[in-house]
Amino acid sequence: QLPLVESGGGLVQPGGSVRLSCVVSGFSLDYYAIGWFRQAPGKEREGVSCLSSSYRTYYADSVKGRFTISRDNAKNTVYLQMNSVKPEDTAVYYCAAPNYSDYGLCRAREMEYWGKGTLVTVSS
Repeated sequence: QLPLVESGGGLVQPGGSVRLSCVVSGFSLDYYAIGWFRQAPGKEREGVSCLSSSYRTYYADSVKGRFTISRDNAKNTVYLQMNSVKPEDTAVYYCAAPNYSDYGLCRAREMEYWGKGTLVTVSS
């Protein structure tokens, strides 16, 4: 069983909202950082948002003011609330975690564990 399982993707209209969830097993979000990454066709995987165990947050410039990362430690689940979505947000979204309580620059190479991803398509 993968330690990270994403859900919540699908087809969303431009300007709409969607919330992604990532259930974590095998380690506690009380002690580990967590992040959301995305990969569009033909593009490199990029960091969207990261959250440390002490609630330090990072957002990519392209999503600041529109996306919010949060977590529920009791459920060991992390969320990505995506508002005012745009066609350029279309990508496979991955949940990932480093083997530490904090992250550096929220880069894919920092992450140790990955989910399989969930596809978000923004289109009318």
